[in-house]
Amino acid sequence: MNPKELTVIEHIEELRSRLVVTAFFFVLALVGSFFLTEPIIKFIQESDEAAQFTLNAFAPTDPLAVFLKVLFIVAFVLTSPVLLYQLWSFITPGLLETERKATLKYIPYSFVLFLAGISFAYFVLFPYVMHFMTSLSNSLEIQQTIGIDEFFSFLFTLTLPFGIVFQLPVVTLFLARIGILNPALMVKFRKYSYFILFVLAAILAPPDFISNLIVAVPLFILYEFSIVISKVGYKKYLAAEEQRQREEKEAAEQMQVEALLAEQRRQMEEMNR
Repeated sequence: MNPKELTVIEHIEELRSRLVVTAFFFVLALVGSFFLTEPIIKFIQESDEAAQFTLNAFAPTDPLAVFLKVLFIVAFVLTSPVLLYQLWSFITPGLLETERKATLKYIPYSFVLFLAGISFAYFVLFPYVMHFMTSLSNSLEIQQTIGIDEFFSFLFTLTLPFGIVFQLPVVTLFLARIGILNPALMVKFRKYSYFILFVLAAILAPPDFISNLIVAVPLFILYEFSIVISKVGYKKYLAAEEQRQREEKEAAEQMQVEALLAEQRRQMEEMNR
């Protein structure tokens, strides 16, 4: 078999084994989440945003659908550190030891930022969105009849993307730490990035300017924070590269010295003969 093909097969096998480990922990998280799901659903139902409505079940399976959605989302959140660790283990074999240790520390920060993004969306953005929707319905004299499955689906659609968006600082720091991302590019393309972030805010938030600002301003702050910490990561990458080149140069010089000494010993042995 071609060695290159063997390498590809080995990578696939490694990926499969890591997915199996992640799936095992996900099943364990499902068991633990089973006891957390009902309190979480009741907590959301008792919030001011939900308490103003009578949440209806339009199908016999709606309560089960809500329960399963919350169950799987909580299990995913609990499993995310394991997933991040397995992903880190898969993509970092080519890094230096110092880089592997440095990037491993990003996993707890990534988990915290994921929770921070969801919390921001739930406690800041979601109440404003519900107030906007309710005011719009009242102004149009529309009587809202909300299904519980639709309510929770809307909540998850609004909050979960922010958990992913808030990963921006960790992603940029990781890419800068391994030399893929140069912070100077982030500074150079800042105005284009701001435009993209504002479009993203317009997609995630209701179609009014205040909502867009509520979403866009934290995204702008995240971007600026990402530039700052990516500069730190890129400096460490440059320092590591400088040290690696120095070590390679010293190793090459040592090999030359050893080769010269070996040649001298060979010449002396020939002279002694």
